[in-house]
Amino acid sequence: MSAEKFEKSKTIELRKKHVGPSCKIFFSHDPIKIVQAKGQYMYDEKGQCYLDCINNVAHVGHCHPDVVKAAAQQMELLNTNSRFLHDNLVFYAQRLQATLPEKLSVCYFVNSGSEANDLALRLARQYSGHKDIITLENAYHGHVSSLIDISPYKFHQLSDAEQNQFVHVAPSPDVYRGKYRADYSDPATAYANEVKAIIDTVHKKGGKIAAFIAESLQSCGGQVIPPVGYFQQVAKHVHKAGGLFIADEVQVGFGRVGTNFWAFQLQGEDFVPDIVTMGKPIGNGHPMSCVVTTREVAEAFMSSGMEYFNTFGGNPVSCAIGLAVLDVIVKEDLQGNALRVGQYLTNLLEKQKEKHPLIGDIRGCGLFVGVELVKDRLKLTPATAEAQEVIYKLKEQHILLSADGPHRNVLKFKPPMCFTMEDADLVVEKIDLILTALQNTLI
Repeated sequence: MSAEKFEKSKTIELRKKHVGPSCKIFFSHDPIKIVQAKGQYMYDEKGQCYLDCINNVAHVGHCHPDVVKAAAQQMELLNTNSRFLHDNLVFYAQRLQATLPEKLSVCYFVNSGSEANDLALRLARQYSGHKDIITLENAYHGHVSSLIDISPYKFHQLSDAEQNQFVHVAPSPDVYRGKYRADYSDPATAYANEVKAIIDTVHKKGGKIAAFIAESLQSCGGQVIPPVGYFQQVAKHVHKAGGLFIADEVQVGFGRVGTNFWAFQLQGEDFVPDIVTMGKPIGNGHPMSCVVTTREVAEAFMSSGMEYFNTFGGNPVSCAIGLAVLDVIVKEDLQGNALRVGQYLTNLLEKQKEKHPLIGDIRGCGLFVGVELVKDRLKLTPATAEAQEVIYKLKEQHILLSADGPHRNVLKFKPPMCFTMEDADLVVEKIDLILTALQNTLI
């Protein structure tokens, strides 16, 4: 069904019946009151349809009937805290582990990406006996105190805050705007050597590395795709220092990159993290998340003598939902759809780059795509105001997109995985018109 027909049918339906309590999507500084959603579409209280290009939480589509049914059936039967054993926990752990490399075999179920990353730091510090963490420029890993400390995307906004003495920031492996760009002879090695230099400096000061943590693809940092080979070399340096490699898949996992189920696999089969964290899409909007690690790391964590317990992590309803999400990804070939539609979207955007000087770079994998806007392609002057204009104009035309990155000039595509080629046509057509109007005012 086309977006137009779908919009009309749902508008009529919404006007016929009462919809439940409303919620808000905070879109920049202008919230939109959303009362219902389905697939890749969202609806306000007047029944107006919006195309959702940013919600990577509703991974298999808003309110997917299979996920809703699984949640309702399990809720009707039993939901308890995790002090009571339930088969769903075992079934889901087995299904999830089957998508990962064999050595990643121990699952800890928690309730949010922030909780997952906080636990990952605990695991790494207990295993290594060390304290120091290496993170990346512009990284964001969560909202709790331990993660704000390792999230330059956040702590750099605090003018009077002091950086945690155990946290060290490596350059973002950005081959478009970063220190080593695509025309550099070997950017992967160069960026990895920056991490090695940090390790050497930490050791000279008497510190020891517990972990290096990175999103497999940087999201808030501006849709950054690290060069192939970078993670392998970083892991080698970190392991030599006695630390662990943590891959944060909270925003990019579960088939979003198209060619692989996990974004860290883009680096090659020879790279396997020591810890993988996941959240957001894992429950299609239900609050659940997971940390997966090796048996060696898990056993070291147990040896501390402190029992790990999570009241709701891995409860029967959460696991039923998680299983349903995995089933839908396979049944509807959403990973394949991400590959096909993502490539189609990227090709459309590349054509716009040829047409519009404001577009400096198109980058991404599957349905994780960034469009960096610049005022000058040689100087890479960020077109921040123009990016904000694009997202506001799109919102006026009922398309939800966002802009991020350190300069807020990167248009971010992370739509539900049911996003279609027709959706891509629509949003790129609108972007074309908006950029044309912008450029006419700049002449």
